[in-house]
Amino acid sequence: MNSLAWNHDSYLFNHLPGFLVSGEFHYFRVPQEDWSRRLDLFIEAGGNCVATYIPWILHEPEEGLFQFGGAPELDLEAFLRLCQEKKLYVLCRPGPYQYSEIKYDGLPGWLCEHYPEILARDIQGRAFRKSSVSYLHPVFLEKARRWFDVVCPILAPYMLSRGGCIAMVQFDNELMGIHEWFGSLDYNPETMGFGCESGRYPCFLKKKYQDLRQLNQAYGTSYTSFAEVMPYQGEPSVPADRRRVKDYQDFYFTCTAEYAGILTSWMAGHGLDGIKVHNSGSPSMNAYFRETAAQLKPDFILGSDHYYNLNMDWAQNNPTPQYAAGVFRSYEMLRLMGFPATVFELPGGSASEWPPITAEDLKCCYWTNLALGMKGLNYYIFTGGQNPRKIGADGDSYDYSASIDKDGHIRPSYAVQKELGLFLKQNAWLAAAHHIADFYIGLDWEQARSNAYPSAAEAGIDNRQAWKLSQKGMLISGLCASFSPDFVDLPDSPLAASCCGKPLFVATSACMSRRIQENLVAFVRQGGKLLLAPGIPEYDEQFNRCTILQDFLGGAAARRAPADNPRVMMQDIANIPPNVSLWRCTEQPPEARILAVEENTGAVAAWQKDYGAGSVIWLGLEWMHAKTQHAAMIRYLLSQLGCQTPVVACDNPNLWTFLRGDGQNRMLFILNLFTAPMTAGICLQNGDKTPEIREINIAPLTVLTIDKI
Repeated sequence: MNSLAWNHDSYLFNHLPGFLVSGEFHYFRVPQEDWSRRLDLFIEAGGNCVATYIPWILHEPEEGLFQFGGAPELDLEAFLRLCQEKKLYVLCRPGPYQYSEIKYDGLPGWLCEHYPEILARDIQGRAFRKSSVSYLHPVFLEKARRWFDVVCPILAPYMLSRGGCIAMVQFDNELMGIHEWFGSLDYNPETMGFGCESGRYPCFLKKKYQDLRQLNQAYGTSYTSFAEVMPYQGEPSVPADRRRVKDYQDFYFTCTAEYAGILTSWMAGHGLDGIKVHNSGSPSMNAYFRETAAQLKPDFILGSDHYYNLNMDWAQNNPTPQYAAGVFRSYEMLRLMGFPATVFELPGGSASEWPPITAEDLKCCYWTNLALGMKGLNYYIFTGGQNPRKIGADGDSYDYSASIDKDGHIRPSYAVQKELGLFLKQNAWLAAAHHIADFYIGLDWEQARSNAYPSAAEAGIDNRQAWKLSQKGMLISGLCASFSPDFVDLPDSPLAASCCGKPLFVATSACMSRRIQENLVAFVRQGGKLLLAPGIPEYDEQFNRCTILQDFLGGAAARRAPADNPRVMMQDIANIPPNVSLWRCTEQPPEARILAVEENTGAVAAWQKDYGAGSVIWLGLEWMHAKTQHAAMIRYLLSQLGCQTPVVACDNPNLWTFLRGDGQNRMLFILNLFTAPMTAGICLQNGDKTPEIREINIAPLTVLTIDKI
């Protein structure tokens, strides 16, 4: 078989860029006599890889009783041999967790019923549920190790390096989901080692603070040993308590990384030398895996799950602009972490038959993901089947409204997947293409993962609010203004080189790390164009006083204005609504130019100042995109920072455009994510050539592509 490798841009097949096109195919659910036909259908649809769970609950139904033969649903090796014959790569997912609508999330019932000490617990000591375990509990690790000691040697002879078909192995599934979705962070006392000097939590604190006096100073406490320190309970209202809450979240993420390291070491010890992968449970969880990625590189790929409709509780029933924004954010985060943008669970159907999954919606979903940067995918699921031996959590059928139903019949969505497969083959150059952006949005990873702790200082916007502003304010307003952004890594990128002379927007929390503040100052000194909103950071990420950026700006300061229905005037743009909050300038840098004022009071709401070749605009709006004035505001502000004309100008704010190129080819994606047809005039800048204006008509829930441009 061809070799399979990867870099941060794409997957590499025999060293050539290409798309990973995988489909979830459960050998234990699909009738064995129909494996070959359904795999052929997948290959015809452009597939080159199949993914399968290997359910622990099925193969160890009783403790110590392992079954990998004697019945078709247990014959894992027969399935692997068939995939190898058909020259398909395989992504194996042996758990310990599978989820997949299996009882106990795929863990054996005997484990969850007989060993309650392994369960994850909230800060009050209450267990979440029977199948939410504490990953590093010694009893759970003992049982999981025994499972890996059996299943991994079965997989090892089929590794790609040994002439087999297994190119990738996934450790666990959607880590942290079984905690966040059903309770909180995990506070299992035995796992975390509370009260024990050699416990994980005391050791984490000792490594961070080195000296107990430093911890007591940071926490405002008088502990006599690290073992005495317990996680903070209650709503933190002062910096000392916020430090304690943040420290525990950071500790929890390191525990997840430790668990991932243990599982992958078990795999490697049994000869599973393929690419190690994991799927983040949603775009909002990608940032949780920074520690895991750092520990497992260079043989690790993080991907994400991108569902738009799974049941009645879902925010939407078809792809929407909000869905697209989340997908874009997800792929940008994965790209900045150094991974080819992969969705390891791209909807192929839904476990719920209502609201329905339609072929039309799936097509819109697939091309939206492609427009926003997708380089690898795994249809979840490609084909349905029956749950064997009563392991299903919601009945015996696992049809999933998949393109090939449980009985092997072809649904209309199969034609869509076949169309996508052909499109990817005909446009293989897209696998190494990049997005051609007009400006950049700064990514502060602390903002992206601040759900678990409040991060405001005594006054000011917190990380959660800043993250919301960058996503629901600047990202959406930019796209509706026809300016298409990329993300840039604020703490770790050389900003001047990464932004390529284009403006950079940063949503500013009251707390911003010293490293980011220093990077922003260096960016402006090197000629960078910076747009800040809505405050000026005065603290670092540990809530200590830090005014590096404020000092560079000449002592600039701002405070949130009273909620008295303020409106902003900017140039000739009137009635700009700060529909979240308005921030008024309380200290304006010398020689700064006023760009906007509050209409009612005349208070300064935006200013600009040049710092050598660089320039900074401060904007006192905290907003969610809602009005045409928001788009007009962004067009004006970007023009003041040198970005006069977007690469692709579209006169319909309801259509979003993404231009992708590889240096030789370019393709324009135009997204209509509404249920009404749209028209627009599109003007594309093309080097020194006269811009070409095209009139387009685009159907509802459609992604139009234009190439040869």
